[in-house]
Amino acid sequence: MKITGVEAIPLSIPCRYGAEGWSLGSGGWKALEFCLVRVDTDAGITGWGEAFSYSCRRAVVAAVRDMIAPLATGRDASDIASLHAEIQKRLHIFGRFGITAFALSGLDIALWDIAGKAAGKPLHALLGGARRERLDCYASLLRYADAGLVTRYCEQAVGEGFGAIKLHEVSEPVIAAARAAVPRSAAFLLDVNCEWSVAEASVIGRRLAPMGLDWFEEPVFPPEDGAGLRVVGEACGIPIAAGENCCFATQFAALFDAGAVQYAQPSVTKVGGITEFRKIAALAAERRVKLAPHSPYFGPGALATLHLIAALAPEARFEYFYLQADAWLYGELLVPQRGEVAVPQGPGLGADPDPDVVRRYQAE
Repeated sequence: MKITGVEAIPLSIPCRYGAEGWSLGSGGWKALEFCLVRVDTDAGITGWGEAFSYSCRRAVVAAVRDMIAPLATGRDASDIASLHAEIQKRLHIFGRFGITAFALSGLDIALWDIAGKAAGKPLHALLGGARRERLDCYASLLRYADAGLVTRYCEQAVGEGFGAIKLHEVSEPVIAAARAAVPRSAAFLLDVNCEWSVAEASVIGRRLAPMGLDWFEEPVFPPEDGAGLRVVGEACGIPIAAGENCCFATQFAALFDAGAVQYAQPSVTKVGGITEFRKIAALAAERRVKLAPHSPYFGPGALATLHLIAALAPEARFEYFYLQADAWLYGELLVPQRGEVAVPQGPGLGADPDPDVVRRYQAE
């Protein structure tokens, strides 16, 4: 089965999360940006993948079109591991991490979607089988920087049945307001997006420790500072979570070698796709590090994450970005009910993007 075409399809779907002013990357947070990757084959099977593209959509689209597509077209769609390894080698001179890895991730997810469709089986069956049919979710709140707003949305998410809440706040009074709103029976997670130095994070972490955080996510900059993460964890006694900014298993191995994390957070749209995620999962199991996949997505990356959790990390929760968009690519498939979402059972990823939504929100 030969690959006959690889297409990058950029989308921008307006969204709202209940506040104004949080800047993500180089811009404000006003739309969900997608780089869908469509892979066609001479067998008539089409696969869908997703390359991470929040605030970097045009660059990722260019990487898929100009770097990935020429290397993949004409190749055997079923020989995923060999093609993956060859593309890594061919493109390493442009930088192994970041945009290049995002683009490769999109291709890889699409090829696994094709593999499942060709076999007539859901992706999780190719990964060893689902150990759960429904997954617990955590509400991943965006940054409100306001005690009243964070209280409102914590209470709302708990009322909707979420048994775990994650903040993206850096103000201690705002974090304290959230803590007061989230019952101790629910998991309470904090992601500060690499806000502080090691010294600052150590001091602040000690002050936060009495709040009973279940993890302290990416407390230091730069995110690959494994030694610094370990220092912070030892100083405050809160489990450390990190890895959403890592690409490929080698960067996770470095974190594990440093004793940096108790929770590893591979992001399937960033790390090199499903092929590389499997390596990271095996490495985490070997090192006794828990998996907590990063997945604030609503496209093929989200579906892939559901399969990966169900088969390889059934104790993990699915991250649900707590926002409202003007449209969903899969209808209600990824919208939790009472804090749970079903694992797809159809062939491959289990569903294809809604073509009407793709047409309506296609971007440059």
